[in-house]
Amino acid sequence: MNSLLNRISCADDYDPESLGVEAARRIILDLIAPVDGSAHVAVREALGRVLAEDVISPMNVPGHDNSAMDGYAVRFADLAAEGETVLRLAGTTFAGRAFDGGIGPGECVRIMTGGVIPAGADTVVIQETVQAENDRVAVPPRQRLGQNIRRAGEDLRAGTPAIRAGKLLRPAELGLIASLGLGEVMVRRRLRVAFFSTGDELCSIGTPLKDGEVYDSNRYTLHGMLARLGCEIVDLGVVRDDPAAIEAAFREAATRADAIITSGGVSVGEADFIRGLMAKLGEVAFWKIAMRPGRPMAFGRIGSDADAAWLFGLPGNPVAVMVTFYAFVRDALLKLSGVAPVAPLPRFRVPCVTPLKKRPGRSEFQRGVLFHENGEWKVRATASQGSGVLRSMSEANCLIVVEPERGNVEPGEAVDVQPFEGLV
Repeated sequence: MNSLLNRISCADDYDPESLGVEAARRIILDLIAPVDGSAHVAVREALGRVLAEDVISPMNVPGHDNSAMDGYAVRFADLAAEGETVLRLAGTTFAGRAFDGGIGPGECVRIMTGGVIPAGADTVVIQETVQAENDRVAVPPRQRLGQNIRRAGEDLRAGTPAIRAGKLLRPAELGLIASLGLGEVMVRRRLRVAFFSTGDELCSIGTPLKDGEVYDSNRYTLHGMLARLGCEIVDLGVVRDDPAAIEAAFREAATRADAIITSGGVSVGEADFIRGLMAKLGEVAFWKIAMRPGRPMAFGRIGSDADAAWLFGLPGNPVAVMVTFYAFVRDALLKLSGVAPVAPLPRFRVPCVTPLKKRPGRSEFQRGVLFHENGEWKVRATASQGSGVLRSMSEANCLIVVEPERGNVEPGEAVDVQPFEGLV
C-alpha cells in the first residue's frame, strides 16, 4: 500500500493539524476500498447485508399483460367515439386464473386487478364508469386505448438487473428478490470492527467505582451504533493508559478486524498515546478536525498486509464519540462494507428558535430538538451542550450543524439539522 500521506498530501486543503469536516470526510472515503469476501445466503437472512453482485431478473415482471384495476377488458376498436357502447359480457377472469379463450367483436370480459388480459382485448374500463345489467355492459365514451393495463416486463425485463451490486438490502429488496422466485442471494461478508476504550479512570459496569473513576459508556454507545450497521463486533474492553497495553490491543485488533475504533487517548495530554502508537504501528493521515465537539480525532492505518486495519481514533467525551462517528466513521464503514454509493446523511434547513453561541472557523454540531409548530418545522437547542453530557444526546432528536464560517446564530435564523430518526 502506498503511503497514506503520499496519497493525500497533494490535496489543496490537507492540513493534518486541523482539517475541515468535509475535507476529512473526502480524504477518508477516497483512501478506503470495500473489503473482499462474499457468500450465498438465504433471502430471509439477507436483511441488512450488502449485495455482492447484481440480481438478474430471470423473468418478465409482470409476466403477462394484466389489469391495473377492477373493470372490463374490451377491444378499443369496438368503442364509439361519442355516446355509449353496449357490449356483451363473455365471462370473467380473476388474478391467477386466465380467461379461457379470447373476446370477439362486440364482447367484453369482467376482469379483476391482476387478471391476465384476454386475447383480443387491449383496454380496461374501470367498473365504476360502466352500467352492467345481465350480460350487457354499457361503456361511456372518451376511453383511451391501452388504459389501465400493466404491460408484461413493465417493471422488469428478463435478463436485466433487478437490484445492483452495492445495495444495502432492506425489506423492500427482500420482497423483490422473492418475487423473482430466488431463494438465495450473493452478499458481501460482514465487516469486522474491533473497538476499545482507553483511560485509567474508566470502570466497567458491575465494578464499584473508586474515587475519580467513571463507568465506561462509550463502548456501549459504539456497540449500538455498530450493531445498527450490521457489523461483526469485537469488543476489546477497557485498555489502561499504558503504551505496552495499548500496543498489544492494537496488534490484536489488527489481526481480528478490518477496522478499529478507539475512544479516548488522541489529544495532547501526557497519557494520550494513541497518535504515537498509530505512527509506530502504521501511519497517521490526520489527527485534528476543525469541529466541535470532536477536534482530537485521528485517522490512519494499523499493521501491514493481511494484518492491517483502518483506525479511527475518536475523542473520549461521550458526545464527541457519537458526533465523530456519524460525521466520519459511519460512512467509512458503509464503504468498507461495499455499499455503493455512500451518500452523506440528509440535512434540511429550518428556523432555530434559540440563540446559539458559535465561533467562526470550525464546524459545530449542537444537540437540538426538532419540532412542528403552526405548520412549520423548527429546532431548538437542548439545555446543555457540554461534550461530556451524554444526556444531551438522549434528549435531542437531531444535530444542529453550523457551518465553519458562521458565528453566533440569533433566534429565527435558519440552520441545517440532521435528524436522528432511524440513526441513533
